[in-house]
Amino acid sequence: EPPADFICPITTEIMSDPVMAADGHSYERSAIERWLATKSTSPMTGEALVHSFLAPNHTLRRQIREWQQARA
Repeated sequence: EPPADFICPITTEIMSDPVMAADGHSYERSAIERWLATKSTSPMTGEALVHSFLAPNHTLRRQIREWQQARA
């Protein structure tokens, strides 16, 4: 089982391009972009997001890749 942090809360799949939203949670980029196209709230909390900027989560991406390579 992959660590819970590696799973996108929207897609429920392991992320390949994780980004952090204003709510402090990480999501798969394409999933959160689709979400933000029609909503301005956090998928996790339902609260309004203060901005829609998505920051690449390089650390999480590296951890996911290392975990995947270790299991290959």
